Amino acid sequence: MDGTIGVGLIGYGLGGAAFHAPLVAAEPRLRLQAVVTSRAGQVERDHPGARVVGTAGELLADPEVELVVVAAPNAVHHQLAAAALRAGRHVVVDKPFALTAADADDLIALAAATDRLLSVFHNRRWDGDFLTVRRVLEAGALGEVASFASRYDRFRPAPKGGWKEAAGPGSGILWDLGPHLVDQAMLLFGPPRTVWADLGVQRAEVEAVDDVHLVLGYGRLRAVLHAGMLVRDPGPRFEVHGDRGSLLTWGLDEPEVRATLTTEVAGLEQRGRLEGAPTAYGSFYAVMAAAVAGEGPVPVDPLDARAVVAVIEHAEASARTGRVVEVAGPPTAG
Repeated sequence: MDGTIGVGLIGYGLGGAAFHAPLVAAEPRLRLQAVVTSRAGQVERDHPGARVVGTAGELLADPEVELVVVAAPNAVHHQLAAAALRAGRHVVVDKPFALTAADADDLIALAAATDRLLSVFHNRRWDGDFLTVRRVLEAGALGEVASFASRYDRFRPAPKGGWKEAAGPGSGILWDLGPHLVDQAMLLFGPPRTVWADLGVQRAEVEAVDDVHLVLGYGRLRAVLHAGMLVRDPGPRFEVHGDRGSLLTWGLDEPEVRATLTTEVAGLEQRGRLEGAPTAYGSFYAVMAAAVAGEGPVPVDPLDARAVVAVIEHAEASARTGRVVEVAGPPTAG
């Protein structure tokens, strides 16, 4: 049509409507061509130029769709992504990449066999507070890091309903918020040696896990990851402590990152506010568009996303047995 890359979006729930569709629409080299959803009226209001179709098959029959974005429920990510790759499309899968490392491996192999690009929407890599933490660590301001804590706490005592809160594959916040927490930790520190997990259900009328506490072991360093739904007054979003200083950030949903950095300079303790980096979710689709145009790699390597899935599998094994699990090898408690 106009030289832009046609995008087909499968799913128009929260992820599709609030994240993928607006970010695709904001990227000049992409065009939202078609959306698979039953919410035709909402799509027509939000994106009047996009065609609404009823099935993934109809979307894949459209020759103008070059890139498929899978934003459907977690349990069908593998199935839909595989169908799109087999149909010769480049693919972005919302997190989690898949529900098993084996399914992730299958998609990676299929992308290689079909010579198509494959990436995973770990958009929280571009959170302003996370970018701030990463910048401080890369500068060495904290010295050797000994402890890292990361939280996604919310206050939702009344369940919203829907598949995320029902019993079933891929439901619950371990598979919803957990991939963000694990991906960010691994981006900073690499794959952990061990995983320990405590998973619970705290709210009435909810069947899926709604309280998650993970400890990733890196030898001396411990990364503590938490997500809960009964936290009215959350503490710091990130808490990082090293042998030269500490960094705390607050305000994930606020327009500016609030961060305090405490270090020692010339033998004196210095504590002050740190200017945070801006959130940059648009970077994902800018890089993805460039990759489709042959100008560079995809924004998130699917091998990174596969590693996240493997850690979550190990966390489930740990929670079943109450034991620390070695990450090397299959997810069985030892």
